[in-house]
Amino acid sequence: MSMYDYPETFDVLVLGAGHAGVEAALAAARLGARAAILTQNLDTIGQMSCNPAIGGLAKGHMVREIDALGGVMGLNTDATGIQFRMLNARKGPSVQAPRAQCDKKAYQFRLKWVLEHSPNLHLLQGNAVRILTENDAVVGVETSLGLRYQARSVVVTTGTFMRGLLHVGLQQTTGGRMGDAVSTLSDSLRDLGLAVERFKTGTPCRLLGRSIDFSKCQRQDGDTPPPTFSFQREEMESAERGPFTLNRWEDGQFHVEQMPCWITHTNTRTHDIIRSNLDKSPMYCGIIEGVGPRYCPSIEDKVVRFADKDRHQIFLEPEGRQTGEFYVNGVSTSLPFEVQLDFIRSVVGLENAHILRAGYAVEYDFCPPTQLQPSLETKAISGLYLAGQINGTSGYEEAAAQGLVAGANAALKIAGRPPFHVERSEGYIGVLIDDLVTRGTPEPYRMFTSRAEFRLLLRQDNADLRLAEKAREAGLISAERHARASAKSVAIQSLVKKTQVTRYEGITLDNWIRRPENLVENLPSDIRAWAPADIWAQVETDLKYAGYIRRELESVARAQRQEEQALPTDLDYASVPGLRNESRQKFTHVRPSTLGQASRISGVTPADVSLLSVWLRKQQGEGTKGALVDHAGS
Repeated sequence: MSMYDYPETFDVLVLGAGHAGVEAALAAARLGARAAILTQNLDTIGQMSCNPAIGGLAKGHMVREIDALGGVMGLNTDATGIQFRMLNARKGPSVQAPRAQCDKKAYQFRLKWVLEHSPNLHLLQGNAVRILTENDAVVGVETSLGLRYQARSVVVTTGTFMRGLLHVGLQQTTGGRMGDAVSTLSDSLRDLGLAVERFKTGTPCRLLGRSIDFSKCQRQDGDTPPPTFSFQREEMESAERGPFTLNRWEDGQFHVEQMPCWITHTNTRTHDIIRSNLDKSPMYCGIIEGVGPRYCPSIEDKVVRFADKDRHQIFLEPEGRQTGEFYVNGVSTSLPFEVQLDFIRSVVGLENAHILRAGYAVEYDFCPPTQLQPSLETKAISGLYLAGQINGTSGYEEAAAQGLVAGANAALKIAGRPPFHVERSEGYIGVLIDDLVTRGTPEPYRMFTSRAEFRLLLRQDNADLRLAEKAREAGLISAERHARASAKSVAIQSLVKKTQVTRYEGITLDNWIRRPENLVENLPSDIRAWAPADIWAQVETDLKYAGYIRRELESVARAQRQEEQALPTDLDYASVPGLRNESRQKFTHVRPSTLGQASRISGVTPADVSLLSVWLRKQQGEGTKGALVDHAGS
């Protein structure tokens, strides 16, 4: 094969244009790097391969954080969403989260337009087959056509495409998703010394809307007013929002025509059909080897694992304004087409349903994420970063969060600047990445609010306040955006002070708000006029949960002391006396960067961390006694 070297060298070359790849490339470009995206098909940029929905529990928090760091996912969702809801609106503020159903094609086309009009960013079409290195450092990428792109860093965001294998019943075909080609890049990663393993995920069938009897289904409308994702309202109001913007901010109001979703349920007949055909399921006859997602089980798994339930909920969700295609949320499956048609038509409202696309399972290669540094750079190869499903995660939001961090760090390293890092106490993005690089994941990782220790601090409504300073220091957001977040913070603090001295119904206003039965909406209009509704909402939460928030802040301070104690990357754990062999092996494998990260490795005990802390301080000449006292105090 003849080889051709592309005449330009890129600072950051991103492989893949899914949600991770898009955020990686845009983050690198915002930081001034000469960035490029190389993807198999430029017509599938930002494609929603599964449900065209963004957000949800914990995921919505991450989208708000991505937006606070200058990312595009929240803004694009607001522009192309067709239904918006706030989940858990009646529960506590730490578990409330926005979710939006998007117009699948509008989301994809608008995102492509954004990339095409982004400074410092180039779009390239091709299939990468080999990572090029010299002296254990990235120098470029080679494609299947023999074209070599030179790059100072590479971010791999290949999703489910590495040796992807699709299953419908006992039939198999190669591909990262139905109708698309496969990538062999994992062979190159193995050659570079990276471990590669196998995961599995799946998707439901799609139905033609006019074949559904919606009169038999329960209607589910969006919230009014619709809860949006982005803090970047001014960007959406500007004239440069692109030709595919469906929704907009004007005169302080969000304008969107929402579409309904619908609810129905499986039944005992549905379950009988599935049980009688389990021998045709590739998962149940041993054909699929990859581990699947525990928290997004197939309908076969639901029927088998929850045999006592006589029905399961199904959501019928529109895929766009200009299509009659519906996503059947809740029946992910890899059963044969004829079985899918039988069990779908056993569901109330779907008796005459027409399947446009069959559901299927996909097996794919991923790289266990403990091979990464917290910056998402591989430990084996300098300048090589991994983000998204290649790290064992599931979901658009998890992928986009990793992409932003990986792309930013690739650009920062080129510029000779320190890596960008979000602590666990600062954001769900920090929880996500720390979980991956410290603990790894034995199954496709999905974010939940329960994974975060500091949920009251990491609310979806305060992501801009939490991350604006860090984003501005890295250069990920403009000075204007940082100034707006700072002004919002000042407004909240001023209103809190004002409530502490203002009396209402004989008591101070803040004490009145702290009572569970009292709401800001019940205050006189002249008092509510002191600040916009979003400022009042933050103040109300901060006052009502002040005691819990204070305790979380104290816990953060204790944890931070361990995070500030750095561990040498070349530390010989065999030389640390008293450590258990298991701990030595795990420390050596993960190579934690701080004592705090070491404490979170699965199987490591507090005694191991204490011994390590004592030994480190001894080496630093501070003495054993001081180390023990400090550790006990932390």
